[in-house]
Amino acid sequence: MRIGLTFDAVADWQTEGLDAEHLAEFDAEETIAAIEQFWHRRGHTVERIGRLQALVARLAAAGGGWDLVFNICEGLRGMARESAVPALLDAYGVPYVFSDPAVLAVALHKGLAKRVVRDAGVPTAPFAILEDAADAATAELPFPIFAKPVAEGTGKGVGRQSLCRNATQLAATAHGLIHRFRQPVLAEAWLPGREFTVGMIGSGDGAEIVGVMEIDSAETYGYATKKRYDRVRYRLADDAEAKQAGDVALAAWRALGGRDGGRIDVRSDADGRPMFIEANPLPGLHPVDSDLVLLVRLAGHSYDWLMERICARACDRLGLDWRAAA
Repeated sequence: MRIGLTFDAVADWQTEGLDAEHLAEFDAEETIAAIEQFWHRRGHTVERIGRLQALVARLAAAGGGWDLVFNICEGLRGMARESAVPALLDAYGVPYVFSDPAVLAVALHKGLAKRVVRDAGVPTAPFAILEDAADAATAELPFPIFAKPVAEGTGKGVGRQSLCRNATQLAATAHGLIHRFRQPVLAEAWLPGREFTVGMIGSGDGAEIVGVMEIDSAETYGYATKKRYDRVRYRLADDAEAKQAGDVALAAWRALGGRDGGRIDVRSDADGRPMFIEANPLPGLHPVDSDLVLLVRLAGHSYDWLMERICARACDRLGLDWRAAA
């Protein structure tokens, strides 16, 4: 097959003067190369397309020509930025790996995602969406409250100020985040229990859990400041609470309509009841550092093992014989 690879390379965006925070979600060369080499090892041709702008130019000039696009574009602007690439691919009839535009838009907006899973009966902490700092005074939530940007990832905007113990602190945090990120703030009742991330493979009724990883952070506000590996420890968990976290994650993945592979973050309340936090239907795939890769490695599997399963589920869903060239 002819595989297209869409991505947001750190190197491409650095030339435009973005700071480290804006670059945090973008892809290192190691990630792009690892995905490319995986497809090469299976006998397929890979074309590096790059970010949205490059895809637009390529589609306008030639209309595509790929049998399949492996899409990991995060996008830069707007609360539906992850949806732009798959929406374009849908418009041109190009099949791709991972979730569709609707799923990506809802999942990125943490408040919308929580509404969807709550309506599906999946447990999630009480929450409110603060459009401005004044909304902090009317949020009917028990303190302490955890506040973060409604549509960011990789721990953006999360720090010690996120754990608010009264309305004054919540208003100050909301004001700062709204000004900094130009988007609403998600405020939710603080969950002081264990934190898990759950690896998902597949779609719909065929979706399954590939493992539950517990995250032990030195910070009281949790794992939100990701990639501080000296302050975070990981372990596979399979006790009763971890299994319940897996059940919550699987139900949330199905409710949101996630496809092919991803992660669901879960945290327990004071009584040890796991609650949905957020979904990541475009999981990081750095061959060493990304959470889903760390999880499967702890389970004794390789990077190729993970990629095989993601791509097999995608190609089965699309009716593509991806193993024909191997």
